[in-house]
Amino acid sequence: MAAPRDWIARPERALHGSLRVPGDKSVSHRALMLGALAEGTTRISGFLEGEDTVATGHIFGRMGVRIDAPSVGERRVHGVGLHGLQPPGAALDCGNSGTGMRLLAGLLSGQGFDSELVGDGSLSGRPMRRVVDPLSRMGALITTANGGTPPLAIQGGRALRGTRHVLPVASAQVKSALLLAGLYAQGTTRVQEPRPTRDYTERKLAAFGWPVDYRPGEATLDGGHRLHATDVAVPADFSSAAFFLVAASVVPGSALWLSGVGLNPRRTGLLEALRLMGANIEVHEPREQGGEPVGDLYVRHAPLAGIEVPEALVPDMIDEFPALFVAAACASGETVVRGAAELRVKESDRIAAMANGLRALGATVHETPDGALIRGPLASGGEVDACGDHRIAMAFAVAGQCTPAPVRIRDVANVATSFPDFGQLAAGCGMGLGETA
Repeated sequence: MAAPRDWIARPERALHGSLRVPGDKSVSHRALMLGALAEGTTRISGFLEGEDTVATGHIFGRMGVRIDAPSVGERRVHGVGLHGLQPPGAALDCGNSGTGMRLLAGLLSGQGFDSELVGDGSLSGRPMRRVVDPLSRMGALITTANGGTPPLAIQGGRALRGTRHVLPVASAQVKSALLLAGLYAQGTTRVQEPRPTRDYTERKLAAFGWPVDYRPGEATLDGGHRLHATDVAVPADFSSAAFFLVAASVVPGSALWLSGVGLNPRRTGLLEALRLMGANIEVHEPREQGGEPVGDLYVRHAPLAGIEVPEALVPDMIDEFPALFVAAACASGETVVRGAAELRVKESDRIAAMANGLRALGATVHETPDGALIRGPLASGGEVDACGDHRIAMAFAVAGQCTPAPVRIRDVANVATSFPDFGQLAAGCGMGLGETA
């Protein structure tokens, strides 16, 4: 784990300029994984150079996959085919990546060798039964630590069976793990969700040539096919863009361009929520890039008003709630969030972390089991704890642009997992943000 670091955030000036945030983390993970299992060489552009995705690359290198990095943001993955992975010989370290661990649990369940997935202190406390249990129904044998947390010990050589899964909680990570296991299963794997989640895995499987039938809330595939190498252009990550969308919306006089942002409809719930609050965000030049919808976003300051966030939007903005909480604390009136219990089991308990931090800055926040009631304003500076969670850290960097005094944000080192250049981009467009001495 990276050494502890702190930030100081303070208001400086209106935000202006044009920037491109890093590549989409979800797409980068999946491009590496499917490229490794494909036949031929997959070329990836726009790859996220974050700790999570780099860890996934190292894992496949340990299993005999050659991955070249000819330049920053580029990868050449020399696929070994569906059955060409080699035993790693030691535990595979996912670092802080819950996405990596859960997807790999499905993928490794179909291998002919034993494997073990480990992670850092934060990941080692995250629940894995939600993915282990349905994989077990397919015939996988995975053991966890007490309480269903990592490490995950996966026994190889198991005969997997295609299974119909009806998920009790909407989760793109669980769905993706089951579909990846389904590549190795005999028969049909079908995953049904209570609410539609991101379809990155389905889109990427189709791009790599695997027949998959998918629609919002359901995905189906059969085993017995092959993956074929392809070129993948990774769009800019909407979750990373979210912090700048909120910052430009709440800092008076701001106007920002964000180029080439991924606009997968299962990812852009925050965009709809901010517009319901009164945000002024325009989409320019909508287009398709590597099978994903993208566009350029132009956001200008606008007064926001509190809303009751529609529960239908929750699965499509689950990673963006820290940014949404800051927008709510800067809005007039009260914002109500319900149906977001998933936030309790992310890199941190994001409901508690955001509520504690916003209260420290003068906002009124009442927690509920699956959400919160939030009312501003941010009436003071102070000190907040990011809890080692990259999205909490970046959210409070935005909050610090709207407080009357500086905000010290503790434990921000894990921002490098998804957005290593956040500090430079933030300062470059006008945010007051720097490391402590």
